[in-house]
Amino acid sequence: MDEKNRITLAEVATAAGVSKMTASRALRGAGDVSGKNVEKVRQAAREMGYVGNHLASSLSGQRSSLIGVVVPSMANIVFAEVLAGIAEGIEGSGMQPVFGVTDYDPEKEYEVIRNMLSWSPAGLIVTGLDQSDDARRMLEKANIPVVQIMDLDGTPVDACVGFSQHAAGVAMAEALLGLGRKRFGYAGCGLNVDFRARKRFEGFSEALSRAGLAFEITRIAGGLSNVKAGRQLTAQLLETRPGLDCIYFSNDDLAAGGAFHCISAGLSVPDALMLAGFNGLEFVESLPVKVATSRTPRREIGQAAARIVLGSAGGNQAETPARIAFQPEIDLGV
Repeated sequence: MDEKNRITLAEVATAAGVSKMTASRALRGAGDVSGKNVEKVRQAAREMGYVGNHLASSLSGQRSSLIGVVVPSMANIVFAEVLAGIAEGIEGSGMQPVFGVTDYDPEKEYEVIRNMLSWSPAGLIVTGLDQSDDARRMLEKANIPVVQIMDLDGTPVDACVGFSQHAAGVAMAEALLGLGRKRFGYAGCGLNVDFRARKRFEGFSEALSRAGLAFEITRIAGGLSNVKAGRQLTAQLLETRPGLDCIYFSNDDLAAGGAFHCISAGLSVPDALMLAGFNGLEFVESLPVKVATSRTPRREIGQAAARIVLGSAGGNQAETPARIAFQPEIDLGV
């Protein structure tokens, strides 16, 4: 995208019907601007995809040496490993990664992206393909390399690196069906905001349907996943459907909680009941019982995303693939 397409503060001010100074103060949160004008300016900025520029005017039009990285959470080692891969990928380039955390909140994601873009980064790496319309509009107008990671199920703004979350769910279901499992339950957290977990759930469900089966029971809690939630959800599932022979969890944290419940309840895992998570986190191998999982190449995804940003920022777009696909590795733990 040409630099001339970048939305200016003057254009936002005109659209909102205020002066350029008023628009600037409204976007900075100054207290002397009326609520009505603040709302008009912010709405115009959203609709136009305006992000601003914190760099000094003498540097206007130039890019910084920053690479912005947007992740949904730092409570899980998954995204820490992605960040490690990004840091490795840009080592020696003179670039510096900076990251923002969205907590799976679309509004917070919009603000994180807007703030990052206002610093004129050399590129932006964003988790997922399911941003809000407002956030996507900003990314489309950013005029920098944008790489969306961890998902291939959708249309990227620019480049994407990851794997099909839907296919990952299908693959795990087919593997468990191949072991003769037939009575399935599901435990997840926050599927209304964790779109990638929802895609895996849908893929798993479709695979069961093709086999003439369906989840006998599902329990989906709000909030972020953790071991405690996994233990509670597993107890609820088995209290209602004690004959289940497999539980699919949205990730390994929940599956670990399921394992601890089964141990305390004296259930034989994986013989009588299989537990299957996602991500292939290292601690799964240390659990007292065997848990199935899909191992994802998180560090490699980060490295690949960094290479795309560096290649595009250096003017080598033709040599930089716009889509890099990985394949999770299933470990059934048996």
